[in-house]
Amino acid sequence: MKTIRVVTMMLCAIWLLLGASGAQAQATRTWVSGVGDDANPCSRTAPCKTFAGAISKTAAGGEINTMDPGGFGAVTITKSIRIVAESGVAGVLVSGTNGIVVSAAATDTVYLEGLVFDGVGTGLNGILFNSGGSLVIQNCKIFGFTQWGILFTPTTPGKLSVTDSVITNNGSTASFGGVKVIGRAGATTVSGVVNRTLLANNATGFVIDGTGGGGTSEVTVRDSVVTGNTGNGIVATSAAGVGSVVFVDRTNASHNGGAGITASGVAQAVAILNNSNVHNNLSGLAASGGQILSFKTNAISSNGTDGAPTAFLSLN
Repeated sequence: MKTIRVVTMMLCAIWLLLGASGAQAQATRTWVSGVGDDANPCSRTAPCKTFAGAISKTAAGGEINTMDPGGFGAVTITKSIRIVAESGVAGVLVSGTNGIVVSAAATDTVYLEGLVFDGVGTGLNGILFNSGGSLVIQNCKIFGFTQWGILFTPTTPGKLSVTDSVITNNGSTASFGGVKVIGRAGATTVSGVVNRTLLANNATGFVIDGTGGGGTSEVTVRDSVVTGNTGNGIVATSAAGVGSVVFVDRTNASHNGGAGITASGVAQAVAILNNSNVHNNLSGLAASGGQILSFKTNAISSNGTDGAPTAFLSLN
């Protein structure tokens, strides 16, 4: 009898352990709702209220979905994850801090779609990418941050993609603005594309910066509009012989308070222009140590000073 009791108790203990383990298992897909509760399991029938509440219950490589419009708060991402909003406005409203921070592993991928980031004039960065393999931003709106709408500053090789987004009214001083790409030590290569995106009314529009201690950085700005920024529109800058290249393709840089396109620091800071318009800026093209190369397919006019490319390239 005693042996039967011991076996029964052991089986009960194992069952309880398995039950507890199952209860703590992370889901591949979780849900948030404006009327949810972070004490919930984040299922469709019992959603969480915030992204921070949902991410701990979402497996690496999984997806957080929004069920309805709401403000879902700031979150730090430390693993591969997708956050997708397809149900009205999914807000990330912050004051005095960052909106979404990515501090993930070198092989991790992060995908953000349909989010609205509001820094209410005191937030720091809308999206701060410290580490990870890649960041994809699709159909997002980012405004009201004192530093950068997007600051992509990886410590390992990283890839950035921004598509169909609006980045406006960011940067409290000339040192900040819409989007900045700057690799740090360990980021031997950084690449990316900004596609079909509006960079408007920021302090500076877009900056690719090779002074962070990383390696070569190359980003394409394509089919985009960079306008109304109080300083420069598109900037390539670098130091110590580090390659920092922006390809400006089918893009409009206009009505900026500084240069439409500028390259500064060293010869490895390069802006390459193709089929683009640069007009009604304080100055059109401004090279100071860097290079501005043109395929002779651009329209540069009506600036305070138009400037000129440092060299021309042949079409192949």
